[in-house]
Amino acid sequence: MPSSHIRHIILDRDGVINADSPHFIKTPDEWQPIEGSLEAIARLKQAGYLVGIASNQSGIGRGLFDRASLNAMHDKMQRLLAKLGSHIDLIAFCPHTPEEGCSCRKPLPGLYQQLAQRWSIDLEGVPVIGDSLRDLQAARAVHARPLLVRTGKGANTVEQLREIRDMKEIPVFDDLSQAIDCLLQESPC
Repeated sequence: MPSSHIRHIILDRDGVINADSPHFIKTPDEWQPIEGSLEAIARLKQAGYLVGIASNQSGIGRGLFDRASLNAMHDKMQRLLAKLGSHIDLIAFCPHTPEEGCSCRKPLPGLYQQLAQRWSIDLEGVPVIGDSLRDLQAARAVHARPLLVRTGKGANTVEQLREIRDMKEIPVFDDLSQAIDCLLQESPC
């Protein structure tokens, strides 16, 4: 149901919205949505959410693809969402390799801070859905509300969480669709 106030959410891309690959997603053809993920985003938009993506894209820094290819992947995603009457509001990405020591590469919170600044909001309590430990760590760093999906790297991340005392209570969902269903029910997730 539509909301009278604006709510925000941040999603990781690879492994949450689209299938991931250990060899990186480098082209629009390789960018394939996870079943139900685009419909879940459409439900968020219908409920009045502003949807942002925060995504490490070190394939650019590694020379595996360029910004034009990344833009083409995002254009494909937006076209597919448009067919559902939806869209992503903001996309922030880190093109750097881990060795570059930037402040935007997750688990550092720079990407989330970029989105917060562009939205002019504080991220405390804002849901952040990811599939990796670094997504959850970056969310914690800005006092957002981390949620984990088992898609992508999520199944391995569930195992990692068992070893980290302050991360054991993070809600885990099978996929983005299930996580969004929980958020939209406004029940404790």
